[in-house]
Amino acid sequence: MPLLRYLQHWLTGRGPCLQVADFVPETHPIRQWAETFPWAPLVAAVDRSFAQRFPRASRRGRPPVSTRVLLALELLKHELACSDDQICNRLRTDLAVMYACGITEVQVDRAQEHFVLPEVLAHFRSRLEAPLMEELLALQAASAMEDGLVSPAHLVVDTFPSEQGS
Repeated sequence: MPLLRYLQHWLTGRGPCLQVADFVPETHPIRQWAETFPWAPLVAAVDRSFAQRFPRASRRGRPPVSTRVLLALELLKHELACSDDQICNRLRTDLAVMYACGITEVQVDRAQEHFVLPEVLAHFRSRLEAPLMEELLALQAASAMEDGLVSPAHLVVDTFPSEQGS
């Protein structure tokens, strides 16, 4: 019986939440990768672009997945060479991926609000246009230079598109 009481919040969806950062070591590669991004300006740029191009928000259906989660999944998908389905499955089970997506606490419940369907990620990607991607790259490069991670003399941007896995 004491074990059931200990696991009650997992079984019922009530009780304390897991703090994701407590379970992802500071030396974990995905955590280190995630901490190099200036997430607030990147998310603001995507939100601003989407608001201009897609002004009508629908109130139907479930609440939208946050831009931060979708952007992190899209970037992480390429970093880890995963498919949409693979990265969405990792979001369900991998605390490091949750951390990279800005999910700070997790509580197992039936709603599974932190789940993302591959179709949602594909729809998000279809809305990313070239000028927005250039703005995101400029924000990332400026942040990296500001943090001393790269110098302008050594910054090379490969603009040649390539297929994933080639």
